[in-house]
Amino acid sequence: MQIYMVGGAVRDRLLGRPVNDHDWVVVGATPEQMLALGYLPVGRDFPVFLHPETREEYALARTERKSGRGYRGFVVQSSPDVTLEEDLSRRDLTINAIASSADASGATGLFDPYGGARDIAARVLRHVTDAFHDDPVRILRVARFAARFTDFSVAPETLALMRSMVAHGEADHLVAERVWQELARGLMEEKPSRMFEVLRACGALKVVLPEVDRLWGVPQRAEYHPEVDTGVHLMMVLDMAARLQAPLTVRFACLTHDLGKGTTPLDALPRHIGHEQRSARLLKSLSERLRVPTECRETADVVAREHGNIHRSADLGAAALVRLIERCDAIRKPARFDEILLACECDARGRLGFEEAPYAPRQRLGAALAAVQSVATSVIAARAAESGITGQKVGEMIHAARVQAVAGWLAGT
Repeated sequence: MQIYMVGGAVRDRLLGRPVNDHDWVVVGATPEQMLALGYLPVGRDFPVFLHPETREEYALARTERKSGRGYRGFVVQSSPDVTLEEDLSRRDLTINAIASSADASGATGLFDPYGGARDIAARVLRHVTDAFHDDPVRILRVARFAARFTDFSVAPETLALMRSMVAHGEADHLVAERVWQELARGLMEEKPSRMFEVLRACGALKVVLPEVDRLWGVPQRAEYHPEVDTGVHLMMVLDMAARLQAPLTVRFACLTHDLGKGTTPLDALPRHIGHEQRSARLLKSLSERLRVPTECRETADVVAREHGNIHRSADLGAAALVRLIERCDAIRKPARFDEILLACECDARGRLGFEEAPYAPRQRLGAALAAVQSVATSVIAARAAESGITGQKVGEMIHAARVQAVAGWLAGT
């Protein structure tokens, strides 16, 4: 039995990056031997075990053979006869197909049959073998790694292989959960725009996110969007979200806030009247298709519908401000409202020449919400009950008090 550290831990050590997780491959062992040593079995589709003390994952060396379309179309073979080189050959990229002996540190004791260390030095994302073609999820993974390792380029032959996979329909068989998993991780990388650039370059974006893909080439009014192209603006917004260290809910809202601009009638361009409601409808179908988590889709829905009103909130009076706050459900969910405002700031600053501009609506609406929250609704309800007032009338009284509170705040600004 021989044990090797593999994958991301080895790669990140060579890159001088922090290593958070360790993965291990075990060569020359059987499941029975692992159990006898106290390892705990956790693998459902292939033999994976947890170390009895560290709880890190140890997988038996294995090979894979394509048996059908998509992510699950594989026959996995694991036996003591599978070599380390054979195990590494099934991995996606050369930079992830490097192993080191368990007692090695740094770059010593490396086993690198596919030139991963060389590609790390050259800053290249390159597929290991043509077995890359067998798993369409690898298209998404390459794009995600491009967003993480911003100074790496995709090897021309790898990009050509990805284009071939898309052309042959492999991307059509991606499982929704895996698409969301990779999309969510890519959105949280250092430069999310690179993920979408790679997906566009190989044609996969049109398959997995057609609502996003159609935004490129759609013009906007230059006085508001000096970058003009809606797709270019979207990438600037995503990178601004990364710069501001926004959470996933905000980044997903940024991705989907302008989907409706892709369906604006040609004779209306470059104006996009009513695109907010169209964005919300497209967001709903996209979220259902990819099974997007509820908190992400709900935040994105408010941003899609209200970002224009939030941008223009300086022109709103007290009553309109309260209605906007109520539509955003900000009184009940103030933390989410702050995320909504952050997404709107990313949108406003994700424009050519506006990257360093302050975003006043975020502070203004935060202060307006504080004025609304100062209203003692329980006191109003109690007084209404004493007067025999119930139902909708009580809500109207509370709303009027909130408007009065915001009006008082506006008068003092």
